Amino acid sequence: MHIEDSQLNKFILDSGLVSKTDLETAKEEAEKIGMRFGDYLVKDGKITQDNLRRMQAYVLGIPFVDLKNKKISFEILSLIPEPVARNNNIVAFKKDGDVLEVAMLDVDDLSAIDFVKKKVNLKILPRLTDSESIKNVIIQYQKSLKAEFGDIIQKESDTLKTITEETGENATEEDLKKIAEDLPVVRIVDTLLKHAILQNASDIHIEPMEEQLLVRYRIDGMLHDAMVLPRNAEASITARIKVLSNLKLDEKRLPQDGRFKIDMNGEKVSFRVSLLPTYYGEKTVMRLLRENVSGFTLEYLGFHGEGLERIHHATTLTTGMILTTGPTGSGKTTTLYTILDILNQPDVNISTIEDPVEYQMKRINQTQVKPDIGFTFASGLRTLVRQDPDIIMVGEIRDGETASLAVNASLTGHLVLSTLHTNSAAGAIPRLLDMKVEPFLLVSTIDVVIAQRLVRRLSDKKEKYILSKDEINVLRKSVDLDRVLEALKAEKIVKPTDTWDEIPFWRPVPSKDDDGYKSRVGIHEVLKVTASIKGLIMKGATSGEIEEQAKKEGMITMIEDGIFNAVQGNTTIEEVLRVISE
Repeated sequence: MHIEDSQLNKFILDSGLVSKTDLETAKEEAEKIGMRFGDYLVKDGKITQDNLRRMQAYVLGIPFVDLKNKKISFEILSLIPEPVARNNNIVAFKKDGDVLEVAMLDVDDLSAIDFVKKKVNLKILPRLTDSESIKNVIIQYQKSLKAEFGDIIQKESDTLKTITEETGENATEEDLKKIAEDLPVVRIVDTLLKHAILQNASDIHIEPMEEQLLVRYRIDGMLHDAMVLPRNAEASITARIKVLSNLKLDEKRLPQDGRFKIDMNGEKVSFRVSLLPTYYGEKTVMRLLRENVSGFTLEYLGFHGEGLERIHHATTLTTGMILTTGPTGSGKTTTLYTILDILNQPDVNISTIEDPVEYQMKRINQTQVKPDIGFTFASGLRTLVRQDPDIIMVGEIRDGETASLAVNASLTGHLVLSTLHTNSAAGAIPRLLDMKVEPFLLVSTIDVVIAQRLVRRLSDKKEKYILSKDEINVLRKSVDLDRVLEALKAEKIVKPTDTWDEIPFWRPVPSKDDDGYKSRVGIHEVLKVTASIKGLIMKGATSGEIEEQAKKEGMITMIEDGIFNAVQGNTTIEEVLRVISE
């Protein structure tokens, strides 16, 4: 917002919020450092950011709107998708004919205004507001969606009951297809999927119980009850999901797997569907895969210091292997995609073989395995090496044949990226040896092994606290605190003279609508296969011996990295210990 300093100066003086002396001092100091004096007053604590916005709105002649206690109808609110509203601080609050009024923190954000204009095809009138108003409206997205969801269930449950009673357990495929295409069922399933996307859920569980149908969402790695539906809704909802996934409607005795894709407000989301017969009916689990998620960096994923340097060095090599390890859902594939994003240059050919293709990436040739027709990782990998690739990503090394082919591919001039299911970075070596890969081939190919877990990230609502001596002693039994302190000092997170008695940790401040956590961050260990570790592999050393040597050579273990993150305020000690339970 371009406002003449003289205009703003006069208005601030008239407002009485800042004395004339403070105003003159602020102008002088702001000029010295090249900052606008309004911004300097905020930085100096003389006025708040919201005070400044109100004054700027007055000077510019743009109405200022206060939405802190205003309830906005879901019909108007949903004109702007929640991710756009959150990322650009722009919300719709009033519609009159073909005119839509939007509240913003920055009315100069023309790209956000243009996006909304194209989407809704209405005339846009920007209004200034404050950050508390934006927060209040953003919260309404979830509340409104829950209310809408509840209303649909209440209105349609009787209809669902009638349909289910008529068809019963012996429904034909034709009956089930009719149920699946019935408007109430379509609305319920669409709302359920939409709700999960807005909640940033990674999985949806639909579980038939004796007297009810339980819907749960996995958010930030934890399952939360989302909705309890009438028991009789199970047949129709399962039928609808089967239709979307192109599965057999009348097959209820055998497990089935499928997938489908939806486009919600420009965000493409794939759903990987698994159905399993249980005592009370078919349990459905859907994994959400956001296809156009990109732009992650290794730093954002939680890599830092020596570990980050080791990965960056590995990406400069033209041959060898980069492995990621960890349990299902620990972010291994996201890490590999982020590394692929770094490697994705015009002068290289990158090919992948995956199960399934989780994110679509430009300029990368992605192939999905189909074991039911004999197209496995091994057969796909054999063909890939004949496609003149520079870089190959194998979704997962599951057996000796795939391991052998991946190792041979890296020996013949390719950089190979893949994942393994082991608990630690050092554990990847014995796992590959179990798959009958020769030790001399491993030492010739593997460059780095990354092990990881995901911990919940603290939201802005958090507070500092200092551990007592007893708490520090208890923590020492699980973690080598001296090594963590060395790493913190090396990366200048704490002062060189700090001790654990004065280093603060963080904990969440839960509220009614928020448990104090938002999204997740990775904790990692990055094992570099050095000359000494190669020697240990050739001698047949255990994973414990390999890990000890790696620690001597500077590797921070996962639990140590977790405490490192806890000091930075990214997560809590309790969260780290919960995730690393072995």
